[in-house]
Amino acid sequence: MDRFMERAIELAVNNVKEGGSPFGAILVKDNEIIAEGVNELHLKYDVSGHAELLAIRKAQEKLQTLDLNGYTMYASGEPCPMCMTAIYYSGIKNVYYCASIEDAKEAGLGASTFIYEELALPREQRSIDIIHIPLESGMVNPLSEWVNK
Repeated sequence: MDRFMERAIELAVNNVKEGGSPFGAILVKDNEIIAEGVNELHLKYDVSGHAELLAIRKAQEKLQTLDLNGYTMYASGEPCPMCMTAIYYSGIKNVYYCASIEDAKEAGLGASTFIYEELALPREQRSIDIIHIPLESGMVNPLSEWVNK
C-alpha cells in the first residue's frame, strides 16, 4: 500500500482509539505531506470537522491560498458530499480513498450515501425544504455588488 494511504489509515485508527470516528486524510504535493486531518466532530461538536476539510483548512492557512491545484488528497474513507464540495472548490484534482461510502454504511456510518442520493433529487423532492425568496425591488443585490467591485 502507498505510504500516504498508510498514513491516512494510521490517522483514522488512532482517531478511533481516541474516541473519534474512523477517518483520516492527508494532503500531498511533490511527494511531501503538507497537511493532515482527522474527524473532530467528537471534540468540537462541529459537523464540518471532517478529516478532509481539516486537512484542506490547514493547508490553505499554512500556504495562504485558496488554490490547491496540483495537490493530492489521500483519505481513509471516500469523501462525503461536503468534503467533495470543498475538494472541488479548492482545486484538488486527485483523491485516493480506501473504504467506500458503501463500506462506511455497513459500519453504521451511512449519512454520505443518503446525502448523495438526496442531492441527486430535484429540490422539490428532497427531505429538506429549500425555498427560493427572490430579492425585493429596491434591495441591494450582493451579486451585483460583487460584479461591480
